[in-house]
Amino acid sequence: MSTETSQVRPQHSADKSASVVAVTGAASGVGHILLQRLLAAQDSGLIGTIVAIDDHCGPTEGVTWRVADIRDPALAPRLSDVDVLVHAADDRSLDAPARERRTRNVRAAQTLLTAAAAERVSRVILITSTMVYGATPENPVPLPEDAPMAPDTDAGVIGDFIEIEDLASFARRAHPALSVTVLRPAPLVGPEIDTLLARHFSAPRLLTVKGWEQAWQFCHIDDLASAVEFVIVHDVHGKTGTVAVGCEGALRQSDAEEIAELRRFELPANLALGATQRLHRVGLAPAPASELKFLVYPCVVDCVTLRDAGWQPEYDNAEALGALLEARGKQSRGRNVGRKEVTITAASAAGAAAAAIGTAAAVRRLRKRRRS
Repeated sequence: MSTETSQVRPQHSADKSASVVAVTGAASGVGHILLQRLLAAQDSGLIGTIVAIDDHCGPTEGVTWRVADIRDPALAPRLSDVDVLVHAADDRSLDAPARERRTRNVRAAQTLLTAAAAERVSRVILITSTMVYGATPENPVPLPEDAPMAPDTDAGVIGDFIEIEDLASFARRAHPALSVTVLRPAPLVGPEIDTLLARHFSAPRLLTVKGWEQAWQFCHIDDLASAVEFVIVHDVHGKTGTVAVGCEGALRQSDAEEIAELRRFELPANLALGATQRLHRVGLAPAPASELKFLVYPCVVDCVTLRDAGWQPEYDNAEALGALLEARGKQSRGRNVGRKEVTITAASAAGAAAAAIGTAAAVRRLRKRRRS
């Protein structure tokens, strides 16, 4: 069931260039921050009515709230007056069951694209991640923005993003009148963001693999909201309909260690990745080995489209890492992580390798006892 409430609902602009913009996931996270930026941008005359869509009303005033389930096709009539639809309601939770998360994410994107086409929405903006490029030792630093997506479609969140981008490609072919732009932010940092990256920097040491020095690129949640607003106002699409978002350049592993005041924990790649995958299969690791690769191999993207259009991030990589550390409750030194948390976050940090080695040793001891 959908309901609509209005809090100081703004009038439609007499200027036909003013777009009616709808934002899903508007009550929190990127969606909430984006609402604030769009409200401020109304003075430009390019943003008209702002429609906030979520399963409950948020605190933002001056927008039209429409409470709805974005996976329900009944949402379509609620988009009849919308020019631009921004989908910021994806689920990136580490703790959600992978199959349920995949179903929610893919169904929501599919429903929104179909509803937007049916209601003649001019443009849809989806948000995925630079994870779709994949992380490998062979990746140049930086990757070109139009590099192909990785073939990886496992149960991790990267598989969700790849399926969503496949839906975007299909929508462009099936509905030529519908413009679909995909924003690919680098790993997100900011308040209340619990990701593999955040847990990585919460461990006692930083996992690295022998023979490789990591390069880091981040995207602060405020910069992502700023980029979405810029893309809307300046009608930025990118050559292929995809636009990368992130800090310029890359932060070296040694610099990241210095900022975080953490030392590295080095392992052979096959041991770190293999142990992580085994732990993931038995439910002890929150993500598969394919996602751990992003913590040890580079995925730095040249955000050329936004840069050439005139957008600049507020945060550089060092400042973004500082924001990540602050959000994770770090002060001058990395906090100690309990044994249970090390195991739970095994796929994301040096604790992962330590837990994996300890688990393997315990299994070997148990087998010896059974044989004796």
